[in-house]
Amino acid sequence: MRTTFMAKGHEVERQWLVIDAAGKTLGRLSSEVASILRGKHKATFTPNVDTGDHVIIINAEKIELTGKKLTDKIYYRHSLHPGGLKQRTALEMRTNYPTKMLELSIKGMLPKNSLGRQIFKKLHVFAGPEHPHQAQQPVAYELRG
Repeated sequence: MRTTFMAKGHEVERQWLVIDAAGKTLGRLSSEVASILRGKHKATFTPNVDTGDHVIIINAEKIELTGKKLTDKIYYRHSLHPGGLKQRTALEMRTNYPTKMLELSIKGMLPKNSLGRQIFKKLHVFAGPEHPHQAQQPVAYELRG
């Protein structure tokens, strides 16, 4: 009788992948990165175990948005004080906080629990083409589509 394979957290082999965000669309890049972080691209995927790889995203400042989203899309946050609602357009976010824009997009596609928070720690986003993770010998990853 065969049993279903269930991965164990300490047995998972993780790779380091580098993805160049220059010229890529925000949503399409985010959904594929979220899938890689969860480990859905592996045959050993187990929903309750972090089986994903580390992802390094470079050139976050060159991410693209379709349509009029640069001016129309608004990012909200609240200070939890009365009248504390703050807002920024996508253009301001891309100009001043390009890493935050990608992180928010990807984090929204991960599970909303302790496993999701653990998975999110494997994401490393950098605004420019340089990153400090050369020692991990990351492999360049080409997005599908």
